[in-house]
Amino acid sequence: MINRILIVGLGSIGTRHLGLARELNPDAEIRVLRHQACDHTPEFADGCFSSLEQAVDFFPQLSVIANPAPFHLPVAIALAKSGSHLLIEKPLAASPSDVPQLLAIAGQRNLVLLTGYNLRFLPSLQRFRRLLHEGIVGRVLSVRCEVGQYLPAWRPDSDYRIGVSARRDLGGGALLELSHELDYLRWIFGEVRWVRASLSKQSALQIDVEDTVHLILGFVSAQASDQLVGSVTLDFIRHDTTRLCTVIGESGSLRWNGLTGVVEYFPAGNGEWNEVFRHAQQRDDSYRAEWRHCLDCIESGHPPLISGEDGMAVLEIIEAARSSAQESGRQVDLAPVES
Repeated sequence: MINRILIVGLGSIGTRHLGLARELNPDAEIRVLRHQACDHTPEFADGCFSSLEQAVDFFPQLSVIANPAPFHLPVAIALAKSGSHLLIEKPLAASPSDVPQLLAIAGQRNLVLLTGYNLRFLPSLQRFRRLLHEGIVGRVLSVRCEVGQYLPAWRPDSDYRIGVSARRDLGGGALLELSHELDYLRWIFGEVRWVRASLSKQSALQIDVEDTVHLILGFVSAQASDQLVGSVTLDFIRHDTTRLCTVIGESGSLRWNGLTGVVEYFPAGNGEWNEVFRHAQQRDDSYRAEWRHCLDCIESGHPPLISGEDGMAVLEIIEAARSSAQESGRQVDLAPVES
């Protein structure tokens, strides 16, 4: 039974986690850690801390790390040392530095560490993956993913210029903020072997980070002659909000729409797309499923679907992409994953 929960950060995502924490743990004592002075108790919370020392002394059984990515690790490490299970919002950190220390502490103390790539909990993405693994398109030849939304329209009630996404010092930029695609592509197709990348600021948005990312990913293949290559485009500039992944195979194509929850199949020689699955998800559905999974892992001792190691693997792809972009798109190889 989880009786003490800590929410770190109270931006839009922290506020969402706070509401879900209360919904799913109505009798728990839930407190919030904020960098601002606590002049009132937030709705659904039982109190507020303004220092990490106070939060650690609370001895939370589960902590949700939802502050900006550059500040995840110091807080997460301190709370892990106190014995708290962790749900860490994506990305796990702003860079891979010091992540191994956190993973070691969590492993030594047998803690659940769930990285918050919540798209994996969407029924439509789960069905998309299952159909591919069942061979609906035969041998996969190519993967093409794109996600984009005009940044000022992302959170229309706030000034985009001062939000996390727009600021380098807070871990913003399209590569970190839209890294869901990197996580679910690994989940579906396995480890990434190499990366070629272009990062740029194409728009007149008042931000100091990249608004457009083009990635070419080479996946680890069983046979060297059978190299699967995927392309990924991430951006803050398109007005037609989009999240699509299309897989091209020898016997057809399969397409996932992450906005509508629709999966479509185009069989070879058929000439048209056919809907094979639809699940109209509500905004909080995947986060609620993520929470239930986290609580179940704590109770059962089962490993989480998206581990700290998964979060680290995404950061390594991001670092390789940054290195590639700095060298005019040179191919950067990733270190082989130990079996």
